[in-house]
Amino acid sequence: MRNLLLLAGLLIGLAAHAQTALPFQVQPVNQFDEPWAIALLPDGRMLVTEKKGNLLLLDASGANASRVSGVPDVDYGGQGGLGDVILHPDFANNQMIYFSYAEAGVGDTRGAAVARAKLDSEGHRPSLSAVEVIWRQYPKLVGYGHYGHRLLFDADGYLWIASGDRQKFTPAQDMQSNVGKMLRLHADGSVPDDNPFVDYYSRDPLVDDEGVYPQIWSLGHRNPLGLATDLAGQLWVIEMGPAHGDELNLVRRGANYGYPEVSNGDHYDGREIPDHNTRPEFQGPALWWKPAISPGHLIIYRGEAFAGWRGQALAAGLSSQAIVRIALDGETAREVERYEMGARIRALAEAADGSLWVLEDERGDSQGRLLKLTPKP
Repeated sequence: MRNLLLLAGLLIGLAAHAQTALPFQVQPVNQFDEPWAIALLPDGRMLVTEKKGNLLLLDASGANASRVSGVPDVDYGGQGGLGDVILHPDFANNQMIYFSYAEAGVGDTRGAAVARAKLDSEGHRPSLSAVEVIWRQYPKLVGYGHYGHRLLFDADGYLWIASGDRQKFTPAQDMQSNVGKMLRLHADGSVPDDNPFVDYYSRDPLVDDEGVYPQIWSLGHRNPLGLATDLAGQLWVIEMGPAHGDELNLVRRGANYGYPEVSNGDHYDGREIPDHNTRPEFQGPALWWKPAISPGHLIIYRGEAFAGWRGQALAAGLSSQAIVRIALDGETAREVERYEMGARIRALAEAADGSLWVLEDERGDSQGRLLKLTPKP
């Protein structure tokens, strides 16, 4: 009995140690039905997307939410539904937001789409107006996975779109498709003249498939679910691998990241995929994970609230149920710490004061919570 009591005491002590090891205080604030993305408005309010098609406007506390009307119909199912939401760089003046979603096609096909709209956030009934689709995945495909569709505006005002391979493998290497690619556009959806493949064709990508050529910045991506620029302006993308082999990649002009020809993971059915080091013609990852962390999002911390974090990346871990902190040094990266959260983490956002907002992924019948993380005193 005495030994059992000693063991129980030891386990309690270890649990208490694990709980206090987190360098932040965790405050649950709200909960949502399959939340996917979060965007902070200049006044501290927040937008949260739910996969089933709801866009919610939260007050600065995060506790009170109003549904935003005017969202297009989404093709909900599997990994598809309403996806990312970001603000136009001049949101304070034009009130424009951008969002991605799964869009139904002919027959049993679907693909990601990106739209922009004006957000009317005043009063008790927020709404979207002037909704305009500016980009679509081509071609639309059967299935419900790997839309990717994370969005980012860089410091120069270019819109980046992460387009997943839709679990179809080969389109990631097909230049007649914008599936499995990183795409760079102007804010209106038009193609910058200096994109690497712009000289191939110049037709309208919403009308003709040949128009996807000039959109492409890089290819050979699997399921890119996080985009962020570092303090030097370099663009990073974090991608979910097959069975393990998750990757953090520095996005380079015209580069081919090799999927599905290479991966440091393998197919789910056990078939091996050649590792990156076997094919030097493909761009290798700056960092990869085995076992997988299942990344769902990526930010690069710019604040001072968490000492020593400035300029480092934070990845939202789904299967790892963690926030993964990554040190960036030029073109190299290494994991430095992992914070166990006890839930699948879907998205992260940094507030103006350096605190963090975190979205949990829904698990079974439980809803995904909104958490506020602040440094411990």
